[in-house]
Amino acid sequence: MAHLRKPRFQFLLAFQLVMLAVQTKVFCYQYKVGDLDAWGIPTSANPQLYTKWVKYHTLTTGDSLLFLYPPSQDSVIQVTEQSYNSCNLKDPILYMANGNSLFNITSFGELYFTSGLPGHCEKKQKLQISVLSGNGSANAPSYGPSALPEFAPSYPTVFGTIPVSPSSSKTLTFPILMAVLIGFAASALLCGVM
Repeated sequence: MAHLRKPRFQFLLAFQLVMLAVQTKVFCYQYKVGDLDAWGIPTSANPQLYTKWVKYHTLTTGDSLLFLYPPSQDSVIQVTEQSYNSCNLKDPILYMANGNSLFNITSFGELYFTSGLPGHCEKKQKLQISVLSGNGSANAPSYGPSALPEFAPSYPTVFGTIPVSPSSSKTLTFPILMAVLIGFAASALLCGVM
């Protein structure tokens, strides 16, 4: 244990921590709700628009939702689960009506949104999302079996492409593991343990 106090070991430990920090990637995405469709009442050709949209996207803290709509014709409100299920528009958690509404996701769990206009929620203009924590502990809501593909395509929009969220963080495992192993091997060699 005496070699733990040597300056060489402390330098290598600090270097290893810096390498781990460099290897860690942070992914935050901005998702346009509805992809090519603006925030509005789903059409008869696509009545499950927002239900399908949720299946295509895995949202985590740090991501944001962009709701686009004509400000004179619609709005977005964040509501409780009970208000979502009953389409109760009274006492929303958050009210957005500028036509270019950006909602930043700051915590994990269930979030509920609907149009702030009477009658729109009943016509399925509402969105329920499950936000994953850093360890992926929340699951996306299940809407039953469907023929949806596993990955959503990235459509071009006037704001650029909408990114497809990464399917998992397995890509980070190898670089982090290598940084740890190299750090331990280097410290072992320099401290004379090997």
